[in-house]
Amino acid sequence: MIIPHGGSLINKELPEVEKQKILESVDEFEKITISPELVKVVKSIAFGIYSPLEGFMTENDYLNVLEHMYLEKNSAWPIPIVLDVKKEIYIDVDDQIILLDSDNTPIALMDIKDIYTYDKRKYIEKVYGTTDPSHPGIQSALNMKEKLVGGDIFLINQPKAAFPELDLKPLETRVLFKAKKWNRVVAFQTRNPPHLGHEYLQKAGLTYVDGLFINPVIGKKKPGDFLDDVIIQAYKVLIKEYFPRDRVVLSTFETEMKYAGPKEAIFHAITRKNFGCDHIIIGRDHAGVGNFYGPYDAHKIFDQFPDLGIVPIKFRSFSKCIKCDAIVNDKICPHPPEMHNFFAGSGIRNALINGIPPGSDVMRPEVAEIILKYKNPFVV
Repeated sequence: MIIPHGGSLINKELPEVEKQKILESVDEFEKITISPELVKVVKSIAFGIYSPLEGFMTENDYLNVLEHMYLEKNSAWPIPIVLDVKKEIYIDVDDQIILLDSDNTPIALMDIKDIYTYDKRKYIEKVYGTTDPSHPGIQSALNMKEKLVGGDIFLINQPKAAFPELDLKPLETRVLFKAKKWNRVVAFQTRNPPHLGHEYLQKAGLTYVDGLFINPVIGKKKPGDFLDDVIIQAYKVLIKEYFPRDRVVLSTFETEMKYAGPKEAIFHAITRKNFGCDHIIIGRDHAGVGNFYGPYDAHKIFDQFPDLGIVPIKFRSFSKCIKCDAIVNDKICPHPPEMHNFFAGSGIRNALINGIPPGSDVMRPEVAEIILKYKNPFVV
């Protein structure tokens, strides 16, 4: 099985004895309340999804990632993982602080190694490749506070999972893949319920490996995206009805979508590598939005990381060809565009908004039925 990114799987969960000692003296620590999105980051660091990170980035790692997409110790990493705080906060390097969630529950202990300022405009431009405020990922960056704090974290209380039965840690997925005797596993990243084009990509990827890891993003998304529960329930019925059950694992990935296109594609690949996947499906405009990125920029960026370890399976645009009477891509079908249904997201959404199931040539009826049970299946 593929080794974790950086060489070993990070585990930052404290032993029970250590947790109790900290909780008994919790009033002695300075505390910072972090957002639900940052709680998810802490959880991902603690359980090795973000290996080799052991905490939030110090300035050296931050600048290396921003400029070169590599950590200081030479592991590829495309997007800074940072903790932002108000400039008025009274903490110092070498302090230990407690990170709280919005319910004032202690989530993690943090050893502060660095406190630094940063150029927010440069951060936005480097991560997103644009400073256009209409980009849906940029608003979160604009709301970031004035300082960044770097240092290792140690998990005290595991945050509650949105879907506990699907909340698998990398250690668990790796054991599961071994138990299934999967030597080669392909990951599928998604933020949507599946249409037939997605199913085509998944089954095409599965053809070449032993197992398929469907890993939907659960967390903050832009208005108009599908609700988390809609995505999960749709995938459950698709897997039940149309996949061999011994070849698919469904698990959630709790993170905020950044819509950062090619850089987010590399991030998605690294995290799935840590789950134990040695391949990942990268489709057209992976993690993109609007016209901010070229349709195959997420394919090209992998050429910059020949030592990444996980192999991208690159799919071009796909469609249902009337003449072929099959789902095809532009590499294998000779017929003109007017013979193709390109699974336009806007058309699927419009049908669902009007309470109409998309045609069976676009989406499985069982999947459409699940979605239409929701009064409003979209993020508002």
